[in-house]
Amino acid sequence: MVWHKRLELWAKLALALVASALLWRPGRRKKVGTPLPSPRRVLLVRIDNRVGEALLTTPLLSTLKASPRPPEVHVLVHSKVARVIAGHPEADRIIPFDRRLLWLGPLAPGIRALRREHYDVVVDCANWSTPSVTSALISRLVGPRSIVIGPRMWPVHYLHSLSVPARSDTNREVLQRVHLLSPLLERPPRELMSFRSPQVSEAFRAWLEAESASPRAVINPGGRLGWRRIPPEAFASAARALIASGRTPIVTWGPGEEELARTVVAAAPGAQLAPPTNIDELAALMRSAGLTVCNNTGPMHLSVSVGAPTLGLFLRMDMDRWGHPYPPHRMVDLTPVVDSGGDLQARIFEEVRSFADGLSVRASSAP
Repeated sequence: MVWHKRLELWAKLALALVASALLWRPGRRKKVGTPLPSPRRVLLVRIDNRVGEALLTTPLLSTLKASPRPPEVHVLVHSKVARVIAGHPEADRIIPFDRRLLWLGPLAPGIRALRREHYDVVVDCANWSTPSVTSALISRLVGPRSIVIGPRMWPVHYLHSLSVPARSDTNREVLQRVHLLSPLLERPPRELMSFRSPQVSEAFRAWLEAESASPRAVINPGGRLGWRRIPPEAFASAARALIASGRTPIVTWGPGEEELARTVVAAAPGAQLAPPTNIDELAALMRSAGLTVCNNTGPMHLSVSVGAPTLGLFLRMDMDRWGHPYPPHRMVDLTPVVDSGGDLQARIFEEVRSFADGLSVRASSAP
């Protein structure tokens, strides 16, 4: 960690300690195992600008709404990803939040209005890997009299009413995330991500229908972090494997990724470049195609959320934590192949061909 990042971290930790002292109230802390009343109104707080992080919050929505006495559920999210879960059928309200003026404390824009909501429970939906001071501070500010639940991490746990220890039997992020609700649950949680019914234009719907005559698959070669992306020539190999399996690869792309997608298409004759898509159109395409090949990125979580069989390709990321290793999905860690100088393109061709052929066999044998 470079020195300025280390300094920033220690400044945030000091802020958490100071805020804990300033916002302390007697009798607020509760022990793990303390019975909690069924809440009428719950606020989930996840202030992160990544698509995947927003989708990883959806199992909490499903879990809360499946309880014997389902509460009203609001979600406080980064303004850049509010579109990801807007319209989710199990969210009663999505609240975009701009945290740039959070230093104003209770006077920060949006905080005062949220305090007037009088939530029974506020859930700080952070994780156990790094203390999220911003998320914990917002959770306490918007719920001065609420029961604030969050991950047990020093020193942010001082801002919680009840801090939940991490599960010791798994490090899968989606399972750990929904585990935050354990103090409220009377039955096992829902563990699958979900997405709204995609809303697409008539023009895009017509394009989908026109392309549906033959088997297809989605290839999404982009990703937010370049160092964890599989190179385009390897995705071209994936496209060729899909063609060999009788599927037409549709190569999708996001902002700034069109040239990357064109590179993949050019190296795999028979592949097609997708038109520009928003998140609903991408979700509809993935659901319609029924097979997605992608990096470990937001589109991977989106594909899983809409139920499309997904082959997630991991490079230098914790596959056990961020992957979805259950049927009909498959996760593959390619880091050993790259580090050993192995033939990455051949390995990806083999994995994609096997995955596509397996789906075809299951489809043909289904009653």
